Amino acid sequence: MAAKRGPCCLCGRETHLSFHHLIPRKLHRRTFFQKQYSREQLNEGIMVCRQCHNGIHRFYDEMTLAKQFDSLDALRRDPALQRHFDWVARQKVRI
Repeated sequence: MAAKRGPCCLCGRETHLSFHHLIPRKLHRRTFFQKQYSREQLNEGIMVCRQCHNGIHRFYDEMTLAKQFDSLDALRRDPALQRHFDWVARQKVRI
């Protein structure tokens, strides 16, 4: 999906956004995920800035993200990620 501008749903900064799959695409073909989720659920995601997106993937591997952080609320509730999002919110936006 092409990057667009808008507010990041994690840090709130107005900047270029990228699409983050709540269930990482790498895992969509695994039987567990095909049985547990519909195709529409597998393709659900959120628009986040690059710094928040990088932080999500730096803190957790794909399997952990898929099983424990499959919603916006779950991402926001994690203390380590919340500290990162708070830090990103204080950074200048690069154009």
